Amino acid sequence: MRLPMMVIARALALIWAAFWTFFFVAESWAWRAPARILTFWSGAGLVFMILALVPWGWEMTGGVLLAVAGPSIGLAYAIWSPAGLPLSNRMITNAFLSGPPLLAGLLLLIRHRAVAARA
Repeated sequence: MRLPMMVIARALALIWAAFWTFFFVAESWAWRAPARILTFWSGAGLVFMILALVPWGWEMTGGVLLAVAGPSIGLAYAIWSPAGLPLSNRMITNAFLSGPPLLAGLLLLIRHRAVAARA
């Protein structure tokens, strides 16, 4: 069975957002972070969830947002990642933070272009 590109892109974005939202909240909870830190990380998770849900209503807009958000998140993490973290760990984390939204965004844009070309 061949899965449609949109299903793969939406699932990838949703799994990415759900994982990082859970991670942000669970890590803050485990480290007994103050409420304002927990609120900040929960807000970051909420932004990720919104980014993942936009393509469900607006495919092209969601694709563009995800394709731009991926490298932007990667750049932000590269700038603000913990200094004591080994380079290999930073690169792997950066790939898992920025890769899925970039791939999902590109899949949505490719699908949108293919559908527009058929019309």
